[in-house]
Amino acid sequence: MKQSTLLIGGETVATTDHAPVTNPSNGEIVGYMPLAQEADLDRAVAAAAEAFRSWSRTSNEERAAACRAIAEKIGEHAEELAQILTREQGKPLNGLGSRFEIGGALAWTRHTAELDLPVEILQDDNKGRVELHRKPIGVVGSITPWNWPVMIACWHIMPAARAGNTVVIKPSPLTPLSTIRLVEIISEVLPPGVVNVIAGENSIGAALSAHPGIAKMTFTGSTETGKKIMASAVATLKRLTLELGGNDAGIVLPDVDPKSIVEGLFWGAFINNGQTCAALKRLYVHDSIYEEVCAALADYAGKIAIGDGLDEASILGPVQNELQFNKVRDLVDDARAKGGRILTGGAPMDRPGYFYPITLVADVDHGVRLVDEEQFGPALPIIRYSDLDEVIARANQNPAGLGGSVWSADVEKAKRYAMQLECGSVWINKHGAIQPNAPFGGVKQSGIGVEFGAEGLKEFTTIQTVLS
Repeated sequence: MKQSTLLIGGETVATTDHAPVTNPSNGEIVGYMPLAQEADLDRAVAAAAEAFRSWSRTSNEERAAACRAIAEKIGEHAEELAQILTREQGKPLNGLGSRFEIGGALAWTRHTAELDLPVEILQDDNKGRVELHRKPIGVVGSITPWNWPVMIACWHIMPAARAGNTVVIKPSPLTPLSTIRLVEIISEVLPPGVVNVIAGENSIGAALSAHPGIAKMTFTGSTETGKKIMASAVATLKRLTLELGGNDAGIVLPDVDPKSIVEGLFWGAFINNGQTCAALKRLYVHDSIYEEVCAALADYAGKIAIGDGLDEASILGPVQNELQFNKVRDLVDDARAKGGRILTGGAPMDRPGYFYPITLVADVDHGVRLVDEEQFGPALPIIRYSDLDEVIARANQNPAGLGGSVWSADVEKAKRYAMQLECGSVWINKHGAIQPNAPFGGVKQSGIGVEFGAEGLKEFTTIQTVLS
C-alpha cells in the first residue's frame, strides 16, 4: 500500500511516521498519510516565503496562463483523482459524486484563471492622481475539510496563487490522499514552493494557523475550529477567510406544487449525503401542503441507490467517518424519542461501513437537536408552520447564517421573503447551487469573508493606495 509523502519546495519529503487512511464503505486501508512534524511545517513555510519573492512579481498574464495550465493537468488526471477521492471519502464515482467534484474543481480553476483585478483610478485631475493597487499578501495557510477535499482545495489554492501568493495547505487527516495528489499535479506547472502540502493530525493544523510566517489563513470547516483559528491569528493579526458551519433553512410556501419541487428539495438536502456546509438542513413546510411534501420526499428517497462508491450503480455512499456517523444516529434517535415521525430510514443499515439511510423526520420543531444543530449527514427534519412572517423569524433564530431558500410558484414573492433570511446566500426554488462567479460566504457564526469571483480574489490581496 502506498505511503504518500509531503511536498515542500517542489520536492517530495518522506516522513518517519504514517497513519492509515480507510475507505468508509468497508474499512479497508487505501493508503498511508504522512505525519508531518513542526520542523516540516517550518520548512514548508520557509519554502513558500522564498517562492513568494519571485512569484509575487510575475505578471497577471503569467499567473492566468499558469491557472489555465493547471486546469488542463487536472483534466488529464480527472479519473485518477476521482478514484482516489471515492476510496478515501466514500462518495460514489457517479451522480453528484467524485467525478462531479473533479469537474467542479476544473470549473473553478478555469474561472479563476480569467479573473482580473486591474488598477482602479480613484482620481485623475489637476489636483493629482490616486490609484488603488491590489497586491498579494504573502504565504497563505490553508486547512481543508473531508467532505469536498479536492474542490475545496482548489477554492483555496487557485485564487491565492492567481493573486500572487504562495500556499501551504493541510488537508483533513480523513481525506489527505486526493489533496496530496492534486498538489503534486499542480506542482508540475507552478515553480517550486508556490504550493506546498503538509499532512497530519489536527495538531499540525493548529501549528499552521498559529505560525508567525503565515500572513493569511483560509479555512473551511466547523464553526468551533474556525473560532480556534481566529484566536490563533490574533498574535500576528493574520488575515482570515473562514467558511464555517451552516444550518440552512428552506421554506416552502403554500402556493407551490410539491411534485414540481421534490427533486430540488431532495438534492438540496442530500447532495454528498448531506455532508455539505450549504446543504438544506431544516425544511419548513406550510401546513396546507405539509403531508403532500412529506409523502413526495419519502417516495423520491426510496428510488435512490445507496452503496459502495466504487459501484457505478451507487448514487449515494456512506457517511465519511465514525464520529459523523454516530452524530447522525444520535440526532435521529433524539428526534424519535421527542415525538419525531420517521418517514424513511431512521437506523443504521445492516452492512459493513458507515452506511446510514436517507432519513426524513416529520413532526419535529425547535428544541429538538436535529433542528437546532447541524447534522451534516443524511437526515432532514421537516417542520410544520402556518404563519409565514413567524417562520421567517424562527428560521433566523439559529446562530448559523450560511444559506437559505424559499420555494414558491411566485418568484418575486419568494424573493421578498428570501431577502428577509439572515444568510450569506439565498436561493429561489433550489438550494446550495453555488457557482464560481457568485460570491459565497456566511454571516453570523457561519464565517468571515467570501469566496469565488472577483470578490473572493480580493480576499487574497492587500490594498496599496498610490497618490501622485
